[in-house]
Amino acid sequence: MTTASVPASGTSKARVGVQRFGTFLSGMIMPNIPALIAWGIFTAFFIGVGWTPNADLATIVGPFIHYLLPLLIAYTGGSIIYGIRGGVVASIATMGAIAGSDLLIAQINADLPADNQLGQVHMFIGAMIMAPIAAYSMKWLDSLWEGKIKAGFEMLVNMFSAGIWGFVMAIVGFYPIAWLVNGIMQVLSNAVNWLVDYNLLPLTSIIIEPAKVFFLNNAINHGVLTPLGVSEAADTGSSILFLLEANPGPGVGLLLAFTFFGLGAARASAPGAAVIQFFGGIHEVYFPYALMKPILILALIGGGMTGVTTNMLLGGALRAPAAPGSIIAVLAQTAQGAYFAVILSVVLSAAVTFLIAALILRASRKRDLAAMAATDDAFGAAITQTEAAKGKSSDALTGLRGGAATGVEGGIEPATMTEREIKSIVFACDAGMGSSAMGASVLRNKIKKAGIEDVTVVNKAIANLDASADLVITQNQLTERARQKTPGAVHVSVDNFMNSPRYDEVVDLVRAQHEDGA
Repeated sequence: MTTASVPASGTSKARVGVQRFGTFLSGMIMPNIPALIAWGIFTAFFIGVGWTPNADLATIVGPFIHYLLPLLIAYTGGSIIYGIRGGVVASIATMGAIAGSDLLIAQINADLPADNQLGQVHMFIGAMIMAPIAAYSMKWLDSLWEGKIKAGFEMLVNMFSAGIWGFVMAIVGFYPIAWLVNGIMQVLSNAVNWLVDYNLLPLTSIIIEPAKVFFLNNAINHGVLTPLGVSEAADTGSSILFLLEANPGPGVGLLLAFTFFGLGAARASAPGAAVIQFFGGIHEVYFPYALMKPILILALIGGGMTGVTTNMLLGGALRAPAAPGSIIAVLAQTAQGAYFAVILSVVLSAAVTFLIAALILRASRKRDLAAMAATDDAFGAAITQTEAAKGKSSDALTGLRGGAATGVEGGIEPATMTEREIKSIVFACDAGMGSSAMGASVLRNKIKKAGIEDVTVVNKAIANLDASADLVITQNQLTERARQKTPGAVHVSVDNFMNSPRYDEVVDLVRAQHEDGA
């Protein structure tokens, strides 16, 4: 059985590559968000400027961020690559980087006056570097003697090889990696301080907002903003950097503009999407609305810059990352005394995005009405135009007969409906926690209402897809990556996570198979 692959342009390959890199970073960070939240609660209550200062309990804060969080990140990253064995070796290697960084800072501070000494560099980025190096190299070493160990000596070799290689990688972490990460953090910190000193931090929205709608936000958010924000919060108790990407204002502003000035399916689905985005924190739901008319990204940039400016002027900041980017999570992590600034930044960013998007939608209303009359579906037509302009396929489904693709978010060919029995349906997204969970819940309910009992519907990160999936559903910007992971599965693309017509087609496919097999 073969499945033809869909050729990708150079731009598309680059986008997929950056998405994959961002997914790996988020895969290390996001499972450990509960630990970051716990750390944020400790800082909120027990540090000197906290709600209930407690010098004894405050001693947990430093070791928590300096040792526990980087080691958790390293273990998670290593286990993604090579299971528990990879996680253990990655943790050992990261411990070397932590110790090396501490020694380097101590040596630098020995020559500096007491009032100008450097603080500790927390090895978040070090963990994200050491984890793949240690885990991949351990995996490669194991492959060299796989099947060559005499019976009875397997455990001895496995334990000592991991311990010895962990020792070697810890030394690598102690010297070159610790020096490299300290240099990177210094450069990034200086860049952020320069932007703040010259009141240019709002310009980061020019990068962040477009990156979000193309699913590239994880590389920026988890690779740069979270490590820098955590380091700043460790010193000052809070950081504005946690709000650069997580602010739900621009997204809800765009969706409200579609609610009042949109057309067709976009207008009908926008109110529900706004509720999910603002309160549920699943920002991915507004990405298709921006992509259907890319000029709307200007509205998002305007809103993002407004929010950052408001927080800069009024001192808005969070104690720890807000994940997901819900208004509830944002308020829960808001620093003491910063509630007014943070709330105002969300309101103003939403208002600015709404106004700019409303002007754009009103200006193009006649043209959109004409397109709607021609296609009976302005939402689908707009996505078709966007995909065509980008020169990439927006296939909805790759069947199993030669990989035949059908249409934009297209239907399922009758000929493919019984060629593979669909038992396992996987809804996959970048991190496997937000939009995929919502989509899986919607589809699961539809499957249940149809009276189909022996089909499972689960959600996963694209990186965790495997051959057990019979049918994979993804947002159309991510289908290319999912197809690479599971080329033998049926692939369906959706644009609207909440109520895509593709869900009904999947239900029809499964129902038809059951009827044929009855």
